[in-house]
Amino acid sequence: MMPDSIDLTIIFPALLAGLLVLATHVPLGAQVLKRGIVFIDLAIAQIAALGVIMAGMADLDPQGWMVQVAAGSAAVLGAFLLTWTEKRWPEVQEAQIGVLFVLAATGGLLLLAHNPHGGEHLRDLLSGQILWVSYAQLLLPAIGTVAILLALRFFNARIGRLGFYLIFALAVTASVQLVGVYLVFASLIVPSLGARNHPEARRLPLAFGIGIGAYVIGLVLSLLFDLPSGALIVWCLAGLAVLVYSLGPKAEVKTI
Repeated sequence: MMPDSIDLTIIFPALLAGLLVLATHVPLGAQVLKRGIVFIDLAIAQIAALGVIMAGMADLDPQGWMVQVAAGSAAVLGAFLLTWTEKRWPEVQEAQIGVLFVLAATGGLLLLAHNPHGGEHLRDLLSGQILWVSYAQLLLPAIGTVAILLALRFFNARIGRLGFYLIFALAVTASVQLVGVYLVFASLIVPSLGARNHPEARRLPLAFGIGIGAYVIGLVLSLLFDLPSGALIVWCLAGLAVLVYSLGPKAEVKTI
């Protein structure tokens, strides 16, 4: 597709979806890195995706609110489980998160094993279909985003372990159906990684800049070259994060 034939209004709903994801995932990503539980996003996102698959097996409307309830319920149950495992066996929490991710991922494979469209459905959940998001699909995620941001703003110091996991579960539930598991994870972790060595006051703005820039560039490139939007945005996130990190203060090398 030639540049002069592109209608950039096509990407506006997708860009708005990306901004909603970044609004919650960038601040949560900073907390995840601080807590050292990087793979929690993959685990919770995969559990939410498992809820979507189970809702599909019940013939629920893919765009209906019942699917949101199913995904949210699955994610919240996962949050309760991870809260319990962190309290019971904190020294191996990262490993437990990994096991939960694998169980949720393979559970989805088993549930879709006899579905003739299972492979396509699973691919959509993992890589997402952000370019085809409509404005109507953004209403519930927008409400959820506002609620999560208010909770982070007013209760951040008193959230605690369970509160953090529950807020995280709700944020991921809304995001995974918009942009897919891979892009949810990348939006959470990559911007914060790129900004981590900059002065603390600049980290959040830089992380948002990485995220917004990557979504804009990735969506435009996907139109130009007819390539999967989600995958391109992930690579753009990584590229911009490396650039921002390289322009920041050099990390001290620890010697033994």
